[in-house]
Amino acid sequence: MKSKTFNIRTMTQLALLTAITLVLAYTPIGYLPLGPFNVSFLSVPVCIGAIVMGPGVGAFLGLVFGLTSFGNALSGGSMMGVALMAVSPVGYFVQSVVGRVLMGLCTGLIFRAVRRVDKRGFVSYVAGAVSAPLLNTVFYMGLMCLIFYNCDYVQNMIATTGATNPILFVLAVVGVQGVIEVLVCGVIGTIISKAVDAALGRRKAVQASGKPAEMPVQDKTAAN
Repeated sequence: MKSKTFNIRTMTQLALLTAITLVLAYTPIGYLPLGPFNVSFLSVPVCIGAIVMGPGVGAFLGLVFGLTSFGNALSGGSMMGVALMAVSPVGYFVQSVVGRVLMGLCTGLIFRAVRRVDKRGFVSYVAGAVSAPLLNTVFYMGLMCLIFYNCDYVQNMIATTGATNPILFVLAVVGVQGVIEVLVCGVIGTIISKAVDAALGRRKAVQASGKPAEMPVQDKTAAN
């Protein structure tokens, strides 16, 4: 009975985080225009799932995130996506989907690794929440440089930014936008994931006990 309840609760949480990811992906809620920049909040539900439910869930939510990004390029909603798709659809799938799966997976692994040494249980949440947008940028831009660096579209961007190597190119393209995403998503992800974890309770602690607290036994001798 407990296992069935646990599975239902887990599936409900996963469905909720998936729905949030889709809402953020297909509505303006997921993006915050700041001058010429668009700060994305799509890494927030991914990091929450990875922290609260584990690396596997983080990878699944990263998959959902990546598929929405790939679909956006297919529908012509992303100028960069359309340009890179024209060069190599498979390459762009790896960049937009596989990179996001790795982001969710690694976020969960980083949280678990830091949690082992985090006695107060705060640094691990910050590390997990900050790593999600940071890894999203690293994998997305890193795979773009690895797969598309020599194509005309990327070379035109390099010429525009004046970058002389891939690292400077990534910094020039991401720049302030990447910093804002890390700060905003890091703060939101830390607060929400820690609050959700506190509300649900760390199930590991419950499972470790294996049984409810025992009721005190009345001393019949004393009573008599």
